[in-house]
Amino acid sequence: MQAIADTSLDKYRAYRRRLAAHGMQQFIAALPCETVAMIDEIKQRQGLRSRSQALLQLIEQGREATQQ
Repeated sequence: MQAIADTSLDKYRAYRRRLAAHGMQQFIAALPCETVAMIDEIKQRQGLRSRSQALLQLIEQGREATQQ
């Protein structure tokens, strides 16, 4: 059982290293269900591959709005 846990941990660490190599970082956020549903809707409507991409779009839109 410990070998399986070690393998999973190794895969997770490798994933985080790949993210870091691309200048990215993973984080976990607790959000209301309504917010997650909105993010999923944006993801689907825009044809995005992940919630992360939808969040990035929202953040960029917010940046643009504050810079104007």
